Amino acid sequence: MKKILKGISFFAVMIMLVGSLVACSGSTEDKKDKADKADKADKADKEESVDTSLKGTLTMAGSTSMEKLANIAAEAFMIKYPNVIVSPEFVGSSAGVEQVIAGAVNIGNASRALKDSEIESGAVENVVAIDGIGVITDNSNTVNNISKEELIGLFTGTISNWSQLGGPNQPVVVVGRESGSGTRGAFEEILGVEDQCVYSNEINSTGGVMAKVASTPGAIGYVSLDILNDTVRAFKLEGVEPTSDNIKAGDYFLSRPFVMATKGEISEQNELVQEFFNYLYSAEGKDLIESVGLIAVD
Repeated sequence: MKKILKGISFFAVMIMLVGSLVACSGSTEDKKDKADKADKADKADKEESVDTSLKGTLTMAGSTSMEKLANIAAEAFMIKYPNVIVSPEFVGSSAGVEQVIAGAVNIGNASRALKDSEIESGAVENVVAIDGIGVITDNSNTVNNISKEELIGLFTGTISNWSQLGGPNQPVVVVGRESGSGTRGAFEEILGVEDQCVYSNEINSTGGVMAKVASTPGAIGYVSLDILNDTVRAFKLEGVEPTSDNIKAGDYFLSRPFVMATKGEISEQNELVQEFFNYLYSAEGKDLIESVGLIAVD
């Protein structure tokens, strides 16, 4: 009798085990089926979001301050239109506008408003974003806030030591961009100090200014707001932090347009260029612009 009961118990356990394995197998298969369906749906969504009908190469050249925006816009546009190549180069605002006027590129990027002479030569100013200019110093500097007049004094040399602003007894080292830079042009124009700044260093890239200021005690410089990081510290200007919200509110006075210039109106450009601007001015494009710390335009 005991042997019979043991046999029954054994078979009962085996039946339960097999049932459990079957259930697990079914559960695993269900999960696999769901995962496969999700993958197919995701793939279908991606296929719907791309357009293979648009083809060609779009070239742009210009501002180094617009490098982050140009690169992320190019990447996103090429994902949306996989048969398109967007090729950006960063040679400075003035050089970029010169190239678009000469017909060497489709778009000339300028981190400033276009000059009258550029407009007279056929360049059209297409503002795609608004950027703030951050005034930066090395992290050891104890001065936190400066007025507009003090900023002018620092860059024109009437304030030559940080002790004049309650900081350390340390000479002011003025770091700026090279002649032709859109950032330099916008900065000097806003302050009304064109050809008056006493630069110790003139550097040909935004990243170069950041690196120089970060490594030089007593340095002061200016950079595009969207590239600020903790290697330097940005001053408050007139007590206002350099943020997108403060720029939108009109409380932060150092801001400038990001321009993608074309030779002639956008409507006169080829289909590829027109579609690129349609993308930048769309809701998706505006989200992209704001993702890199810039202010989208209506």
